Amino acid sequence: MENTLILGSTLQAGWSTCFGHRFMSFSVFNPSTPFRELYRHRTLLAQFTRRMIELRHRGSFLGLVWTVVTPLLSLAIYTFVFGFIFDGRFTDLQRETSLDYAIGIFLGLVLFNFLSEVMAQSPSVIVAQPNFVKKVVFPLVILPAATVAAAAVSATISLVLALLGVAVLGPGLDWHALLLFAIVPPVVLIAFGCAWFLSALGVFIRDIASAMPFLVQVLVYMSAVFYPMRLVWKAPVWLQDLLLLNPLLHAVESSRDAVLWHQPADPTMLVFLWTSGIVTCSGGYWVFHKLRPAFADVI
Repeated sequence: MENTLILGSTLQAGWSTCFGHRFMSFSVFNPSTPFRELYRHRTLLAQFTRRMIELRHRGSFLGLVWTVVTPLLSLAIYTFVFGFIFDGRFTDLQRETSLDYAIGIFLGLVLFNFLSEVMAQSPSVIVAQPNFVKKVVFPLVILPAATVAAAAVSATISLVLALLGVAVLGPGLDWHALLLFAIVPPVVLIAFGCAWFLSALGVFIRDIASAMPFLVQVLVYMSAVFYPMRLVWKAPVWLQDLLLLNPLLHAVESSRDAVLWHQPADPTMLVFLWTSGIVTCSGGYWVFHKLRPAFADVI
């Protein structure tokens, strides 16, 4: 209850500060503001990112090799189970093979796992570092950002392996694969926004960390990772509207269309994806910025 009261008063103070006549400032809403701050502390960000990556594999025999081995094993399992046992299909195209379907699942899981990893770890990233919270000069914004950067390293390796799988075992790559440079960055922006928002809220509401596994499970079924987009249109209208509000669904489907089926991206979808990314990132940073002064009082 005390944490909730502090959260409410902090938000109220944030609104007053933001919209008050004397203290009005809109720089925090500028999409470039958080990344200018990250750039100023880029050395510190790199150090914490490397530290988080090393902590994941501390004590293991293969160490960082698991970053490559794990997605390879996952690709092999998905290929066998979904490609050959279930004989699934994403399209009605005759040229789609069981291996294409397995690679399509793996490609979708790369984006989903990246975002879900950030969501799962963010609520406790500030709480787990009480010593840094009490240091006024320490840029706490680095801690959630390092979580995103560490997850991005694993996601990049998995994405490269997925593209190699398409090139060697699948239909091959063409220029449409370059569309990933327009599809993936908004997902990264969403991850930053979620990391800042959840890490700030997790200081005051500790139950968020416990709720994340359920929310992540819901997210995977809302993101068309295991089923084609055409099934969405067969759902009730209210469910269609709900699913189509999920930007990750559009990112997963567009990535598969571009890489596997060599189809151009829908401009409307790209606008929605980028808008979602910018709004989520800016909103998450704003919440973190406004709640930051109350962290020490709670922790």
